[in-house]
This record gives sequence, C-alpha cells and structure tokens, in this order.
Amino acid sequence: MTAQQELRIATFRRGAELLVFPAILLIAVAGATGYLYTNLPDPYEDWMLFAAAGAIVLLGVVLPWWIWASRTYILTTRRIIVARGLVIRRRSELMHATGYGIEVVRGPIQRLFGRGTLILSSGGFELALKGVHSPRLVRETLSDQIEICQILAHRQAQQAAADPFMRTDV
Repeated sequence: MTAQQELRIATFRRGAELLVFPAILLIAVAGATGYLYTNLPDPYEDWMLFAAAGAIVLLGVVLPWWIWASRTYILTTRRIIVARGLVIRRRSELMHATGYGIEVVRGPIQRLFGRGTLILSSGGFELALKGVHSPRLVRETLSDQIEICQILAHRQAQQAAADPFMRTDV
C-alpha cells in the first residue's frame, strides 16, 4: 500500500477587520500631508511634515499590517500548521493522526463578525488559531480530518499486523 499524499485543504489568516483603522489612518495622513504641503506655518518646514507623516504611517499602518500578515494557518490532509513571522519564520504543527482536542472560544464582538478562536490541545501542547472566519466550519473540517487520519492509521496497523513482511514505504 502506498502512503497517503498530503494535500492542502485551506490556507487562511486572522480576520482583516483589524486593518480598517490603519486604512482610514493612511487616507487621513495622505490627505493631511497633501493639504499642508507648502502651507505650513513659518517655523515648520516641509521635511518635518514628511518625517511626521512617515512615522505615523510606519507605526499606524505598516506595523499593524506586518503583525496581521505574519501569521498564516495551513490545513492539510495530514496536519494543521501555524506559521508565524515574515522575516524569521516559526512553524508549529499538530498531526491529525495523533488526535487533539478542539475548543472554540467566541466573544460577543467575534460572534458579531463571524469570527472565533480555536484552541487545539494535544498532550499539554496548545495551538491557538485566533480570529478564524467561520470557526464552526473549521472545527468540523478538523474533526473530519482527525477521524479520517485515525481510520487510515488503524488500517495500516491492521495490515502491518496481518503481514509484517509487507512493505508500506513504497
């Protein structure tokens, strides 16, 4: 029997509603900079305006986007992967075949936006999927994948017990 091929089911990120304020801030800074360019009072110069606008955009727009983009969730037929970081990448994984508990946590604001946090726990190790869209659907998909992987692992164990000389790595 050949090993099951790992297929990607879904790739998703935390909800992007956190980026609404930075988008409004970017529009406001661009408008204010355009309006105030060459119209500043006497002790101020245009380079000061651009420096202040750049600092506000860096801290209020780029930094929140960086934080949002730095976390990716990947669901495959064998495991769930949480990848963090844009420059230095860290990956945490949970294999479906080992089984794990799934807890859905939803506050009132998360329910309003159709989001939730999934906490996956296995043997003292916890993995949190924050701000997931349609958390019930993701939970059901994860439960199905756990069940399928455990059934396949059980079948392989039965086949190996029935014929210990059969090659399973082909």
